[in-house]
Amino acid sequence: MREIVLDTETTGLDPATGDRIVEIACLELVNHVPTGRTYHQYLNPERAMSAEAFAVHGLGDDFLADKPRFAEIVDAFAGFVGDAGLVIHNAEFDLKFLDAELAKVGRPPLGPARATDTLALARKRFPGAPASLDALCKRFDVDASARVLHGALLDCELLAEVYLHLLGGRQPGFAFAAASGRGAAGVARAERAPRPPRPHAPSAADVAAHRAFVERLTDPLWKRFDDV
Repeated sequence: MREIVLDTETTGLDPATGDRIVEIACLELVNHVPTGRTYHQYLNPERAMSAEAFAVHGLGDDFLADKPRFAEIVDAFAGFVGDAGLVIHNAEFDLKFLDAELAKVGRPPLGPARATDTLALARKRFPGAPASLDALCKRFDVDASARVLHGALLDCELLAEVYLHLLGGRQPGFAFAAASGRGAAGVARAERAPRPPRPHAPSAADVAAHRAFVERLTDPLWKRFDDV
């Protein structure tokens, strides 16, 4: 099963008021395990960065001025994503920006049906508890010390680990075992020849010793059954 963990950074909160995407990152999972394949791109939003957004991700106008526009990278982005399911934290936010950008270049929207929202998963599993990416990293002991500012690729890497924990902490070895047809631990069963039976009947000396022992007892239980 192929999935794409996806994250964006933007100039603000709403594409309907002109905000644009300035960074896209994708990380490939197969059977919930990262493959090492990623897609990452900074974008020129063709508008000024808001002070609030800059405080979140630190991507300024000067840095983004020479970056490609979304129309220039849409083929590479779409080619990497393909028809895979999407794993996004707060999927509604990212999808509204991506669908707005896709609409500008005449492409169909991604739509919510193909997305797994880890924010919704976390709220369902831990009702009333904080469900931000930072909070989930802390809950699952995922090292987020490098996350001083938001960055789409780093956030994808962190979210891939968090997603695995939200699914129950499935171990990569299980996927290998399933694919190889071996046991759950990946160990093949060894065929063994049956062991021949071993005699357990008492010897004549054992029987004689037992009878001598019984004769020394007062009203031994064994004698009661001799006449039955």
